Amino acid sequence: MLPAFRSKVYACVSGGARIATLHTMLGSSSVNAAWIAASACAAGLAVGGFHYAALWPASRIFGRSLIAGDDPAEVALTYDDGPNDPYTGQLMEVLARNQIRATFFVIGRYVRQKPRLARALHEAGHLIGCHTMTHPRLMYMGPKRIRAEIADATALIEDIIGSRVRFFRPPFGARNPAVFRTLTELRLTPVMWNVTSWDWKARSAAEIERHLERGIALNQRRDSGSNVLMHDGSHLGMGTDRRRTVTATANLLGTATRDGIRFVTLDRWSPTALGDTAPL
Repeated sequence: MLPAFRSKVYACVSGGARIATLHTMLGSSSVNAAWIAASACAAGLAVGGFHYAALWPASRIFGRSLIAGDDPAEVALTYDDGPNDPYTGQLMEVLARNQIRATFFVIGRYVRQKPRLARALHEAGHLIGCHTMTHPRLMYMGPKRIRAEIADATALIEDIIGSRVRFFRPPFGARNPAVFRTLTELRLTPVMWNVTSWDWKARSAAEIERHLERGIALNQRRDSGSNVLMHDGSHLGMGTDRRRTVTATANLLGTATRDGIRFVTLDRWSPTALGDTAPL
């Protein structure tokens, strides 16, 4: 259960007890107040439930997403919010030195700005996925805007790289039923994750590495593969500093052979793996 949702449940239970006490003390004149408080409590629970369904990576309430396969030795490195100059290029160099392919979920407006970089990713053998055109929170949007964000970005990416896009990751992990309907129509596989690097707020590469090592180890104990969420860019703007992510990636690859890790791209995992693992 999400912490915010759990706190809402606690608040409603506690609030309900207080209302019952007041009702006993004040008599029937407090009934209307009790009904108002109960309605507010129900609304709070509904909001918490919606946010769980929309944001929790393993939630299947609105639809199922690809998370990971069942081989604990397999790790998919995925990077969101690019292409981002110069850090996407630096990551490509690190991956090339180690002969590793990764998955990049790119933002359409950045692909438009940096078409050569997007094309270079594809030509280097990396898997390219769609991350919408402008990186909005799709959970709050209607079908028309959702389709425009996904379809327009997918068409642009395919035109630039000359290949079909098959995978989609929603910005912030936020989705609603209309997102899944659109993805079905566009033949895109929704993708979440089960290891969070927290690289967008990490103070050092070592901090990112600790998150990665902990998450991968936990998934291995669960007999699950690991789908690692990192960022080569940021929805806030081109040029966002991702040097910590580059360094953390290089260090992780340096220990992979010793730890028995095999790096894969998302197309390695069967659709039967949809939603089978719990996130951190």
